[in-house]
Amino acid sequence: MNLGEEELLFLRTFLYPYSGGRTLAELEVDVRGQTCPVPLVECRKAFKKASPGDLVIVKGTHPASKKEIPMACEAMGLEVLEIEDKKDGKEWEIKIRR
Repeated sequence: MNLGEEELLFLRTFLYPYSGGRTLAELEVDVRGQTCPVPLVECRKAFKKASPGDLVIVKGTHPASKKEIPMACEAMGLEVLEIEDKKDGKEWEIKIRR
């Protein structure tokens, strides 16, 4: 993965204790301050780079994207693990398992 291609995507790899020794990746997509369609476009890029089982964490501020991203995940057959409000509802975080 070439991180230079994407300023908003950060990759941190770590070993999950339940992964049977397989190294899984956690990809963070930071789209705070961005409006549609940017958050969904960046999520789709992350999903293409992620392997099955990887965790994609999306951080954003745009209210419509908070609703749109989980719907898109469902349509793509991805598992939305958690949707969490942050900073008194001004930001949100969505955790998705690819």
